[in-house]
Amino acid sequence: MSMASSNTKERVLICIGDIHGYITKLQNLWSNLQTLIPPSDFQSARIIFLGDYCDRGPDTRKVLDFLIELPSKYPNQSHVFLAGNHDFAFAAFVGSIPPPPDGSAFSATWDEFKPSEEREGWYKDDGYENMHLQGRRWAGKITVKFNAAKGTEYKGSIYDAGTTFESYGVPHGSPDLMKAVPDEHKKFLADLVWIHEEDNVCIETDTGLVSCKLIAVHGGLERGKDVEEQIKYLKAKDTRIPKVEPLSGRKSLHVDGLRLIIDEGGGLEQNPVAAIVLPSKIIVRDTDKLGE
Repeated sequence: MSMASSNTKERVLICIGDIHGYITKLQNLWSNLQTLIPPSDFQSARIIFLGDYCDRGPDTRKVLDFLIELPSKYPNQSHVFLAGNHDFAFAAFVGSIPPPPDGSAFSATWDEFKPSEEREGWYKDDGYENMHLQGRRWAGKITVKFNAAKGTEYKGSIYDAGTTFESYGVPHGSPDLMKAVPDEHKKFLADLVWIHEEDNVCIETDTGLVSCKLIAVHGGLERGKDVEEQIKYLKAKDTRIPKVEPLSGRKSLHVDGLRLIIDEGGGLEQNPVAAIVLPSKIIVRDTDKLGE
């Protein structure tokens, strides 16, 4: 961490939290960011999406269309798309994750979680034989209806993936989704990164502008585990791992010891989709009435 020079204009960096299939919330948040940030800064901003684009909300397909079109609509911005656990599971189901680096079969990821198979109703239709655990859980049919932790009913699976299937015009758990998802959506899912590192990110503090190293991971690095080891397997997208913990949990940025958490939505309909703008650390929500 170092003090930043005050005579250079710092590039605006925007980090956007979970979207979970809510296209209207995403559009409203984007509009609010455009209203709040001066046009020249917005047009040249780096924008980091922290993942969980799918499930729960009704419009996963439209959300992916919106994100895929951003680089051509805003060619002077740069865009980083991180994978969340929901996106990883979606990608696993449609065949958009890399094979395990050691040549093992995806079926090797099932064993640890076998006791949950019946309750979670893992997918067992076309293509399941060599599917990553999370793809099977994502497209499964959960046998309990109520998610006590969230106070909501499950939408198809433990991932609430039913709405994603429906957004592509197929019923939940149908293998037809593999054909219904367009190639450009599969490529988007395949290209998602598990971690993004960036040097010289400026943040306003009580003592002035500070230049930091930023590490963006969907759910945050695990405490008590070697950071470099975690970074290594996240960069490698190591799909031998049955459950990638840093893709789950709280959405956060690690900035030289500061942890900025910006998941306010969690995919619940009544909650906002939020972004944090750096260097100012201003939080912007889709619900903010900035244009009025």
